[in-house]
Amino acid sequence: MSATPSVSRSARTRSWWGWGYADAHPDAAECTAMGALLPGTLTRPLPIPRIADLPIARPAVTPPSSLAHLVTGEPRVRAAHAMGKAYRDVIRALRARPGRIPDLVARPTGDREVADLLDWAGEHGVAVIPFGGGSSVVGGVEYRGDAHRAVLSLDLTSMDRVLEIDTAGRSARIQAGALGPVLEGQLRPHGLTLRHFPQSFEFSTLGGWLATRAGGHYATVHTHIDDFVQALRVITPAGAGTSWRLPASGAGPSPDRLFLGSEGALGVITEAWMRLQERPRHKASASVTFTDFHRALDAVRAIAQSDLAPANCRLLDAGEAFLSGASRDGSSVLVLGFESATGPVDDRLASAVDLARAHSGRAETPPADRDTSADSAVSAWRSAFLRMPYLRDGLARMGAVVETFETAATWDKIPALIDAVRTEVGAAALKITGHPATVNCRLTHVYPDGAAPYFTVAVAGRPGDEVEVWDDIKAVAGEILHRHRATITHHHAVGRDHRAGYDLQRPEPFALALRAAKDALDPYRVLNPGVLLD
Repeated sequence: MSATPSVSRSARTRSWWGWGYADAHPDAAECTAMGALLPGTLTRPLPIPRIADLPIARPAVTPPSSLAHLVTGEPRVRAAHAMGKAYRDVIRALRARPGRIPDLVARPTGDREVADLLDWAGEHGVAVIPFGGGSSVVGGVEYRGDAHRAVLSLDLTSMDRVLEIDTAGRSARIQAGALGPVLEGQLRPHGLTLRHFPQSFEFSTLGGWLATRAGGHYATVHTHIDDFVQALRVITPAGAGTSWRLPASGAGPSPDRLFLGSEGALGVITEAWMRLQERPRHKASASVTFTDFHRALDAVRAIAQSDLAPANCRLLDAGEAFLSGASRDGSSVLVLGFESATGPVDDRLASAVDLARAHSGRAETPPADRDTSADSAVSAWRSAFLRMPYLRDGLARMGAVVETFETAATWDKIPALIDAVRTEVGAAALKITGHPATVNCRLTHVYPDGAAPYFTVAVAGRPGDEVEVWDDIKAVAGEILHRHRATITHHHAVGRDHRAGYDLQRPEPFALALRAAKDALDPYRVLNPGVLLD
């Protein structure tokens, strides 16, 4: 089937300095009310930052006339491409300390233009930072240092079309710059879906998901974007390459695996053949409460080791459940959800609830084929999940340090890991700031052999030193993860913020091979310098 027409993007204005849409941020009164709940924060919020207050120098380079139509040096566009959306990015914008702002932003419309831009950048020592939706929370889309004369942000969002659909094989060839809603909008008329819904779905692209090995909608089985990849097309300074589109292959190391998770340091992903699904017609969900968090962990492990394969299996500890409105009585809450395109799923939900009850969970018998919105705890969790990044930015305006980090470990390490993070990160935050911290945990993805805990830390910062406070807390967290042999990241990527932990985690022979790949594919060392390796 031929290309599908592109779908119009939202007319709402994206925030250049914070998460999501500019009109969705908390106002000053809401920021103040939130700050009052966290002792030691500011009495009134920091003002919304203005681009006019940023140190934006004139571009250090001028593109050749053949590329000038693809490139802009407009200050607002450059500012919006200077950083991702981590807490440290938001607070740097609020404090007018954004770091090095790209000299130029390019928006290619096809592979040839990407290749031409890489050729020009390599010849002139211009660093190239591939950029999708800019939702990175690990420093993956910014430049740090001064080794390059100029910086080009390579924005792929003009390459956003579904080029080809194979309905028989239930797959599609899709340009990497397609934002989540744009991608799904082109698949919907065909009754198909990629069904990869990270929290950043509205504000991230297919290429970004692939380059960071993003986690998505499914809590079990198909947890990462990797699971949906058939083939990739990648443009590198050494040339372009396209892997064969195959259902499976045992022909040596996978070429796709070299670029999945490479974060633009080895090449620019421009297209991918992706496995699709029929849109689900049957859904059912329920919530289960627990008074003992460790019993809840046992319940989740039992469900993950069954053959039930829930789409959603998220365990919220008491603090996370309280903040989301899923529970107000100090209970932990397990959010369960099932879906199918072919038949009712109520029996699978009932079986999962029975497993949870066998581990001291409390739940009403769920009605058959119930939609997610029918359960108040499930609905509260979903609303809070989508709203939370905006609230984080509101608390940042109050001088609070509010950030998340995630990991994964085997089941034998999970209970002690979670306890250690809560205790030691909380103690470190108190020592660093002089204020008590809140450290909450939820499980976002679960496996038969382990789980992915996701932690939220909130504490009043030191005015003007918020970035340093978070970096110090983050270093403590990284040491705990390493000590427990938990990964430095389950689905947020390495970027620049996780480099220290990644360097400790990867085997040295693999690091040697990665350096050799970098030398071969990026001989001028211009692609996303500092990501994955020096």
